[in-house]
Amino acid sequence: MTSTLPSEHDMSNGWEGVASEFIAARDSSIGVDVVRAWARNLPSGGAILDLGCGTGVPISQALMEDGFRIYGVDASPTLVAEVDRRFPQMSVACEPVETSTFFGRNFDGIVAIGLMYLLPADVQRRLISRVASALNPGGHFLFASPYQVCEWADLMTGRESRSLGEDAYIRLLSEAGLVFVGSYTDEGKNHYFNSLKPR
Repeated sequence: MTSTLPSEHDMSNGWEGVASEFIAARDSSIGVDVVRAWARNLPSGGAILDLGCGTGVPISQALMEDGFRIYGVDASPTLVAEVDRRFPQMSVACEPVETSTFFGRNFDGIVAIGLMYLLPADVQRRLISRVASALNPGGHFLFASPYQVCEWADLMTGRESRSLGEDAYIRLLSEAGLVFVGSYTDEGKNHYFNSLKPR
């Protein structure tokens, strides 16, 4: 496993540098049951945006198998090329989530699995606000992050990760106009926050 030194020009937050290792390793189904349970709140065949979609496996893949229309955003050209290879039916944009246009449309659901805690605290706050604007009324936002306040080094990229903690996330969701409606924990003990944009 290799890691790269941070670069001001690497908008993928280190993922482009470890893309080959990530592609080789990411065949786990951890989180799929949570995402499928969450998606039962959405309209059948609805549009879902997967932020930091990586290779599309397993999250986007599971949602497509369940009949949803998936749009993915990832800043790693190598990972986006892998999405194109595996899932030609999926719309994917090679853009940093911080500045993505989100395809210029709104969505019934937005997921950010394995992304939020990789971003600096101020970027997390702005992203939550941008997500709220991109949700349809009645839409749901699901993201993964530890419920406690903590910092650690990401295992693949070696970069600093940070969770703002449950209280801060619930407050930021509320400030963005979203209602926290519950949480999930998957078989790998990863924690997920689910929120709703009121109609």
